[in-house]
Amino acid sequence: MIDKTYNGWTNYATWRVKLELFDYVDPRDFSTRFHPDEAYNLGHDLKEYAENLIYENGGGNGNLAVDYALAFLSDVNWHEIAEHLIEDHLAENETAE
Repeated sequence: MIDKTYNGWTNYATWRVKLELFDYVDPRDFSTRFHPDEAYNLGHDLKEYAENLIYENGGGNGNLAVDYALAFLSDVNWHEIAEHLIEDHLAENETAE
């Protein structure tokens, strides 16, 4: 079995998307619920946001670059990104109180 992890993340796509799209994003822009059980829903919202960015900036369906970008996103572990955003949010708010 080939190890595809990258810098502690599931794979390169997950690491890169987290780094470039969500590193400095406030998760409150996507959700108001920050319980770890909400990671699935937040992950879905993050995926939708990323896909919309591609469509808005890439020209829509049928564009080769859009197709490749969407294929790249299909490798992202959205749940993992959401879990990290929730954990970070909870840790920040815990220390702020």
